[in-house]
Amino acid sequence: MGQLITVSTRLAYPIDLVWHKWTTPEHIMHWNAASDDWHCPAATNDLRPGGRFVYHMAARDGSMGFDFSGVYSAVDTPHLIGITLDDGRSMIVKFSEKEGITTVIEEFEAETENSIELQKLGWQAILDRFQHYVENINE
Repeated sequence: MGQLITVSTRLAYPIDLVWHKWTTPEHIMHWNAASDDWHCPAATNDLRPGGRFVYHMAARDGSMGFDFSGVYSAVDTPHLIGITLDDGRSMIVKFSEKEGITTVIEEFEAETENSIELQKLGWQAILDRFQHYVENINE
């Protein structure tokens, strides 16, 4: 098992709403990118143990893209998602609510191509975009 990296965010919204925005493809496509020059033009999500997800990540200028994908190892709605990424790394996303504040914590095994700091910054940037999306969407 590789080094674990943890990132988190807090949202002043109920856990059910946060879970919905996190797991629904039409919402995922709006927030799932680390910077404004990238986006997620396609997302599929079969949210059940053994189900697959595929999020297509692409540079907005069309210069590159890749699929971020894996299989769910555990789903405890609306509290926990366990994932085995297609490269074999594991990831856990935890949701908890206290006094109207929902905390989202992601723990994932680091990959070996990029520095730990760069990975942490990228994953935190995606969480920050998620928080901004949830706070600014009117649904």
